[in-house]
Amino acid sequence: MSLATLSDVLLPARDQGYAVAGVVVLGWEDARAYVCAAEAENLPIILQAGPGCRAHTPLVVLAAMFKALAQSASVPVVAHLDHGASLEECRAAIACGFSSVMFDGSRLPLEHNIAETRAVAAMAHAAGVSCEGEIGFVGYASGEASARTSAIDAAHFAAQTGVDAMAVSVGNVHLQKEQSATIDVAAVNAIAAATRVPLVIHGGSGIPGEMRQLLARNTTVCKFNIGTELRMVFGSALRRSLAATPEQFDRIALLKEVETPIADATRVILREIGPLASLT
Repeated sequence: MSLATLSDVLLPARDQGYAVAGVVVLGWEDARAYVCAAEAENLPIILQAGPGCRAHTPLVVLAAMFKALAQSASVPVVAHLDHGASLEECRAAIACGFSSVMFDGSRLPLEHNIAETRAVAAMAHAAGVSCEGEIGFVGYASGEASARTSAIDAAHFAAQTGVDAMAVSVGNVHLQKEQSATIDVAAVNAIAAATRVPLVIHGGSGIPGEMRQLLARNTTVCKFNIGTELRMVFGSALRRSLAATPEQFDRIALLKEVETPIADATRVILREIGPLASLT
């Protein structure tokens, strides 16, 4: 199946009452495990290259890897630039073949954020690529505090930028190791009433599974970004692999052991937020 855009997978999710996982990729092993999980569940998947990953691996390499996985997959696969810092970075991702970009102007004043995001969205749409923006600010565990998204600002942002998806701050926090976030469902509903743009929850790892399912089934939240939760699975599986075979030095053999645990954990998330039909 060929590469999909963000709109290709989020619009059906919005209209049919489910969400798609945006999984944070750090290398070949986890990317392949994510796609294997999506194929096993017959559900789409969004492969995300975040700033940390891009600092370690060139953008062109990530694009080639994502495209290769998409072309051989039996389900839609989105190649997504997560937290793009500038128009130039988003342009470079599009030139490499990413099918979706997120411009993160959430630290900017509202009108500046709108202007920058609008320029990225126009560029992306001209290339047949989707664009995600962020309104409000999703903070970080043990770091910057969040600034909540108001429904008024969200509606203004959506109308003025033309984004295909909108990340919102409603109690979610990046990099949480425990599922302890308290989501303001009333705020989500107010935003959803103000705009039909599919909503995105960053920091999905910190949200209890029951709440992720409730948001996926009953609101226009159509995408959960999941990173920390699956990185923790990777670390635990790798430590087990090292402990079980202390004489092993081949990285391929060691890393091969992490793929099944990652795929299994991803399948649980996909079933949790995916369409009800996937549970039967």
